[in-house]
Amino acid sequence: MINELLTIMQAGDIRKAFGARLKELRKQKGWTQKELANQLDIRFSQLNKYECGMHIPPIERLIQLSDILGVTLDYLVMGNRFEQQPLHNARLIERLKELEKFDNDDQETIIKMIDAMIVKRRVEGAVQPIDTRAASGGG
Repeated sequence: MINELLTIMQAGDIRKAFGARLKELRKQKGWTQKELANQLDIRFSQLNKYECGMHIPPIERLIQLSDILGVTLDYLVMGNRFEQQPLHNARLIERLKELEKFDNDDQETIIKMIDAMIVKRRVEGAVQPIDTRAASGGG
């Protein structure tokens, strides 16, 4: 699933939008590329490639970026902001209540897994019309 997500993210428009969001978030924190690169333990030239939309970081780096920048993976990759909506699935609500009893590290791990699944689904949905047009010989 993670490899599929990274493959989908190779689309140029998604890479460029990700890079722009990354740059915006870094600037909101008041950090230079060097400062953020140091926190990520990478060279600032690599961070510049991410911000320019030339490369997409590996999933471990995406998770690290979302933690450092204080945003969800979904927002970092796709730009979707969290919106409060009531849950209607009783089984899901029961499980979430149980998860609240877990320690913080386990909760964060589960949240990251859920975020990755949500991002994958949204990326696939965003790319699908392009694949459909290409298969039909259009646009």
